[in-house]
Amino acid sequence: MPAESVPLPVGFSAAGVNCGVKSDPAKRDLALFVSDRPATAAGVFTQNVVVGAPVQVSRERVPSDAARAVVMNSGCSNVSTGARGLADAREMTAAIAAALGCDDEAVTICSTGVIGHFLNMDAIRPGLPKLAAALGETPNDLHAAAEGMRTTDTFAKLSTRTLQTEQGGEARLSGAAKGAAMIAPNMATMLGVVLTDAAVTPSDADRLLRAAVDRSFNRISVDGHMSTSDTVLLLANGAAGPCDEEAFAAALNEVCEDLATDIIRDAEGATHFVTIDVTGLPSDEDAATIARTVADSPLVKTAIHGADPNWGRIKSAAGYAGVPFEPSRFDLDINGQAVCRSGVPVEFDEATLSDSIRSHRDCSLRLNFGDGPGICRFWTCDLTAEYVRLNADYTT
Repeated sequence: MPAESVPLPVGFSAAGVNCGVKSDPAKRDLALFVSDRPATAAGVFTQNVVVGAPVQVSRERVPSDAARAVVMNSGCSNVSTGARGLADAREMTAAIAAALGCDDEAVTICSTGVIGHFLNMDAIRPGLPKLAAALGETPNDLHAAAEGMRTTDTFAKLSTRTLQTEQGGEARLSGAAKGAAMIAPNMATMLGVVLTDAAVTPSDADRLLRAAVDRSFNRISVDGHMSTSDTVLLLANGAAGPCDEEAFAAALNEVCEDLATDIIRDAEGATHFVTIDVTGLPSDEDAATIARTVADSPLVKTAIHGADPNWGRIKSAAGYAGVPFEPSRFDLDINGQAVCRSGVPVEFDEATLSDSIRSHRDCSLRLNFGDGPGICRFWTCDLTAEYVRLNADYTT
């Protein structure tokens, strides 16, 4: 479904406007997601020791059974801003709460952008009433909110699923995310919000969201740099009624995976979308550790960018991941082509495989380590000169 046509669940509205944090008035820099009734809320946040004021405020307010809204700004992350940053974040939530007629604690907040700058509250303060007034219930309104989350993203990231309620009706989950760099496992400089009209308790929402994030946003990496602002929030207002938990979990997992992989497809400067499948280890945790290590290797990423099937880089990265394995049981396929079996090279046409990597944006690496039950699917991208240029000149 095109991003512009993703619908909101029943009882939700959204908006995105420009208030002047971004100098280009065509670029939205404020976003708002609102439930028309008290909703269950859960959140998963960055594991960085350094966190932004919005993360601190939102952590205090979830899980909850009385949430009403998520307000976001892009262009400034409000990180390392001390007491002033906390006051600014709380002022933003209070302004939205006043517009909605709810308690301040019912509003969570996210910010994204440059670290170490104060919010331009002279622009944001008058922009918040404008944002609340722009709320609407159409797909265009949700798309506008997703646009308001963007920083270096080149497109708005949206996903939706429907499922049956226990009464035979229909419930919907719709999510929006932003992110393109400073992306590492355990989340990164990405924001995500998933809205649903299914009925979910706070404890179940917290548990199911953490499981979904672990299989999606925690399995992507652009550059291995963990951000200070990562936030994924789930709001469930119950307007459609309860759903089977297994079906709800599957839909939530799919929405989160769509959004996470869109972040990799939009990675700064990237020319390849890389799927890494690891199998045959004793545990899923072992598989994830090796997949993450391979994904973050600059030598692996640059080889993929150069369409160089230099598979020794992949095996050696697996070897320093800290997970014991028998090198003589290692198998590797690149784009479906066997390049290593039982730890030693097999004959393959290097020119043909190189052309396969060069001529396809999608690239697959399949690593097998034996017959253990541990598996992981992980997503990353290549490392390009354009990524270096974008991040070398980010603030100057």
